Amino acid sequence: MVRDHIATSIHLDRDDLDMAPFDAKGGLGKMHQLFGVGMDDVINELNEALAA
Repeated sequence: MVRDHIATSIHLDRDDLDMAPFDAKGGLGKMHQLFGVGMDDVINELNEALAA
């Protein structure tokens, strides 16, 4: 889902995780459950890599 989202928007925000299709799989809460306090770091690192 992240790959498909990035293909169209080239960026991922926390707010994106509360919209379709992410909300159907747990959205922001699920990402926090998986990555914990490092979630924002993962999002930022992903966006930095995409911008490079």
